[in-house]
Amino acid sequence: MKRLVSFGLSVLMAAALAACGSQQSNESSQGQGAGASQELKLKVSITVSEKDTWGVAVKKWMEDVEQKSNGRIKMKMYANESLSNGNQPKGLEAVQNGSTDISLHSTIIYNVLDPKFAAPSLPWLIPSYEQADKAMNGEAGQKLMELVRSKGIEPLAFGESGYRQITNSKRPILTPEDLNGLKIRTPSMEAMVATYKEFGGDPTVMNFSEVFTSLQQGVIDGQENPLPIILNSKLYEVQKYLTVWNYMYDPIVFGVNKKLYDSLDADTQKLLRETAQEAAKYQIELNRKENEEVLAQLKEKGMEVVELTPEQIKAFQEKVQPVIDKYEGIIGKDLLDAFRK
Repeated sequence: MKRLVSFGLSVLMAAALAACGSQQSNESSQGQGAGASQELKLKVSITVSEKDTWGVAVKKWMEDVEQKSNGRIKMKMYANESLSNGNQPKGLEAVQNGSTDISLHSTIIYNVLDPKFAAPSLPWLIPSYEQADKAMNGEAGQKLMELVRSKGIEPLAFGESGYRQITNSKRPILTPEDLNGLKIRTPSMEAMVATYKEFGGDPTVMNFSEVFTSLQQGVIDGQENPLPIILNSKLYEVQKYLTVWNYMYDPIVFGVNKKLYDSLDADTQKLLRETAQEAAKYQIELNRKENEEVLAQLKEKGMEVVELTPEQIKAFQEKVQPVIDKYEGIIGKDLLDAFRK
């Protein structure tokens, strides 16, 4: 009888040890990173509609990732900041904490995490696409990626929202004085708020999801955004005047939650990064091509368009110089100089 009890206990102990070993093995494999055979379902959030170049590029990215992973990785896009009820800062926070896997957010929105993210979008700091490409593909882009990474988000690539233009329902904007008293919606970037105060405007911080209705109801007089967003969001229905002045360049970060990214095996990391870079390049090409066509379409929609001359822009630049001086101290001369090179 004692032998039977002893044998039974031995069997139970062996089974228990085997179970513990199996559990430890599973936990260990997760800790070392997701294997190449693990299926992934990733949520991708974007601020604008699927029709915008952001959405078109993400659709390509999703297709490329699924194809190149043989169906192992599937991505689903959520447009119009729907995962955060239209709140862009909360949408970015969701990527930080991992409730959203991936997002495309402007560095203007990243400014809520650190004022240094205002660097590429200081007024007229980056005067041309040629300069933008040189900066974002060079030292400035690397510094910006390091800054993103330090906030718990792994930057895979940079796209672009492009150059931001201003619209309003009151009058053409030709001089800084034309902005006096105008209620202009801005994102939550202090440098942008300060810019419009220097112009004599009345900047109003507001989520983009609220802009159309606020313009329609007269809560605000105007807003500023790249041309494709103005068209695709149908802002021409509630805005009469458009001024093209290329006053701020607006990069987009293709960012993934860093803990998630670090948990992936090297091959999966490489796949996500390379396909993101291809999608970003495609998005930039689409955006620049579309810009050439969109202006004509907005004119056809009835908008009165003014394209400022270099001489006219100079008056705005002189007016806003105190903002540049202030933010050089906040952002740091080294980072700004990297964008100026």
